[in-house]
Amino acid sequence: MANYKLGVLYGDGIGPEIVKASVEVLKAATQQANNGTTFEYKELPMGWEGIKKYNDPVPEITKKGLEDTNGWLMAPHDSAAYPDEHRISKRNPSGELRHHFDLYSNVRPSRALPGTTSLVGNADLVVFRENTEGFLSDRNMYKGTGEYMVNKDVALVTGVFTRQATERIAHEAFKLAMTRRKKVTIVHKANVIKFAYELFRDVCYEVGEKYYPEVEVNDFHIDAMTAHLVRRAEEFDVIVTTNLFGDILSDLAGELVGSLGLSASLNTNGEQAMAQAAHGSAPDIAGQNVANPTSMLLSTVMLLQWLANHHDDHHLNVIAEVIENAVLQTIAEGPTTRDLGGTASTTEFTEAVITRMQA
Repeated sequence: MANYKLGVLYGDGIGPEIVKASVEVLKAATQQANNGTTFEYKELPMGWEGIKKYNDPVPEITKKGLEDTNGWLMAPHDSAAYPDEHRISKRNPSGELRHHFDLYSNVRPSRALPGTTSLVGNADLVVFRENTEGFLSDRNMYKGTGEYMVNKDVALVTGVFTRQATERIAHEAFKLAMTRRKKVTIVHKANVIKFAYELFRDVCYEVGEKYYPEVEVNDFHIDAMTAHLVRRAEEFDVIVTTNLFGDILSDLAGELVGSLGLSASLNTNGEQAMAQAAHGSAPDIAGQNVANPTSMLLSTVMLLQWLANHHDDHHLNVIAEVIENAVLQTIAEGPTTRDLGGTASTTEFTEAVITRMQA
């Protein structure tokens, strides 16, 4: 028997609805598996809740509370709507937690699911996004954001690229490729930003050649890669790239295979993991009970699978499989939410998933 501590951050917009759905499904799956695994849920403030209670979207009580967890469910946040003091020259909540806990690996799978409309056939790929540096300036400095205004008409941004960060994300990508089709694609822009992206590209190649010689490796410039994903996404297996490019490519890939609302995401540092829906907070539909919780549900599955591997606990994989099978069956057979052409509410979709787990 094992007990795992999970943080629960409900966040903004549709966050409370989809995270609530994920917790309900996880509780039901744990009960259905009945294999001795238990979870302790720790609810912590994030986003507007944190601002209202502590004048901070990610207050210290939340950071301290997450320190002794095995991982957490991270809802979307609506940081664009925060007051200026929490929006300008500050990291958004997901960026702050990635930075604070050094969650350097952002894993974003995209695959065509039964019952959905893929624009690129039966694609099944995973984007590994280096999470701590590059050109996302809120991640790449020890203090500050790496972005400056020289005057009201001139803005500067600093990009950071290091061997250490590149090596560790490359290892993550190659390790997964070894369990899949043994193909890694490096995405960069070394033809224009030569020093930075040549370093990233070459270090990735070095890691592959030295430690994973069985893996086939190639590379593309970011602009060419967007075209390749549209034209032949089925040919790609594991993609490794920098922070900004990974953000863009994973959104593109998610939409190509069906919907960004189906796209899961996991952030890890080797000791903890943060499950996070790949989409935003969708404030225009918040509170209407119409959001699709699939992205958050499948991110929860990824968290369980990561914990199973990290703690060598196959019981967690059983629970993950129970959830994943029920979610995929519900998407294929219905009822589905309106973004997939159905009429089900968030709660109706969640109830259908739980019913299938219990069948």
